[in-house]
Amino acid sequence: MERIYLDHAATSPIHPEVLKSMQPYFETFFGNPSSIHHYGRESRRGLDEAREFIARAINASFDEIIFTSGGTEADNLAIIGYSKANQHKGKHLITTKVEHHGVLHAFEYLEKQGFTVSYLDVNDKGEVAVNDLLATLREETILVSVMFGNNEVGTIQPVAKIGQALKNHQAVFHSDAVQAVGMEDIDVKSQGIDLMAASSHKLNGPNGMGFLYARQGMTLSPLLYGGEQERKRRAGTENVPAIAGMRKALEITINERDQRKEQYRHYKQIILSVFNEEKIDYHVNGADENGLSHILNVSFPGINIESILMNLDLEGIAVSSGSACTAGSIDPSHVLTAMFDDVNRSHSAVRFSFGYGNDDEQVKKAATTTAKVIRRLARL
Repeated sequence: MERIYLDHAATSPIHPEVLKSMQPYFETFFGNPSSIHHYGRESRRGLDEAREFIARAINASFDEIIFTSGGTEADNLAIIGYSKANQHKGKHLITTKVEHHGVLHAFEYLEKQGFTVSYLDVNDKGEVAVNDLLATLREETILVSVMFGNNEVGTIQPVAKIGQALKNHQAVFHSDAVQAVGMEDIDVKSQGIDLMAASSHKLNGPNGMGFLYARQGMTLSPLLYGGEQERKRRAGTENVPAIAGMRKALEITINERDQRKEQYRHYKQIILSVFNEEKIDYHVNGADENGLSHILNVSFPGINIESILMNLDLEGIAVSSGSACTAGSIDPSHVLTAMFDDVNRSHSAVRFSFGYGNDDEQVKKAATTTAKVIRRLARL
């Protein structure tokens, strides 16, 4: 049986060129980058080259990139690290109801530490209104966190407008850009982003690797204590092979970005055309135009999501009910619950997400199989 993977927003297969770029740092340049001898210097060179490339890719400076173990650590370092280090300026924080759990749970922790958090509503496309943000701002607000692109429905938030709105306020702007880095044009300077999280495994890089962009002058309380790596902001010997792999993955993704976006939009059209031809009852969740090209979230009214996922897996189709961090949970999606009053919309939602290795034939087969499964479950 052919298996078709359409869950790239959860994690993506490592690109062969990425694997190749990592190999020398396992075999030849294996030194600790903090060591001053030849082996350490060669490892440090790879580390510095990766940091420089990643910084240029988002219009940041070399020393504004902090390597982390992934997007969750980057988000936590930004949110908890900044809030704790700057609580003397105020203890009010703002985020949205549709953030990734790596963000929401960080804010829940801070609430237990005495901070006050305001959670912004979204419309039925998953978009935050800048006016709502402005109305929620207080003099003592120190941090605003709004994701770049949503991991469940793909909606892109008005990041540049938010950055502009906060320009004359003390609050810094953090954005979880895990799904957007490489896929969208990101310029942290022009978009007014002060803190931004990214993850390697969403763009065909290795698992367990990410970075935090922290604008120069940001004071962060570290989450880890040990050595003086990453300018004392993130202790622990840097994972140079994975960092080199993330750098290569980002390079490939950026070079192929326009082609990939067009391709993924085409995949969406294929799936929806098949559903229309098969006369399947469905609703698309998220912004039609202003959305990440690789994510398509669809609800099938009256059909239980667990039955859909189980039957599709038996047919060899790998998709998701939303965030990978809630896979297996029977709770409704917090993203779709925030977008719609109808909880049933969430209980029947499937996320298709595209990436490296997919082609038209695979996507059409997945859509046809999904239609067959939905019809069968509807009869039951």
